[in-house]
Amino acid sequence: MNIALWTLQILLAVHTAIGGIWKFSATAEQTMSSLESIPDGFWRGMGVLELLASIFLILPALYKPLTILAPIATALIIVEMLLFCTLHIRDKGNKAGPVVYWLIVAAVAAVVCYGRTML
Repeated sequence: MNIALWTLQILLAVHTAIGGIWKFSATAEQTMSSLESIPDGFWRGMGVLELLASIFLILPALYKPLTILAPIATALIIVEMLLFCTLHIRDKGNKAGPVVYWLIVAAVAAVVCYGRTML
């Protein structure tokens, strides 16, 4: 089980780091029209938080006492994905594809969070 959790954790860290870097190269509106209500400064701040979350997901592998960082990072990722879902659903006329994608990412983060706190 530990190998499966680490695999998910590393994939989630890579995904989150890519998203964090993306937020410095494109605005929310350029990314998706349904996210245009996110101010540019907040968008870039989310990028910083995503980069921190990706580091928090990897640090426990290097130093065991930092295991509390993984559930914190996954909780942050879950909140962000649910925020994106909410904004996208509020924007009428959009397809469900992005919502499904964000819910899958949130579910993977929830599995890692549960695995790191309960198992």
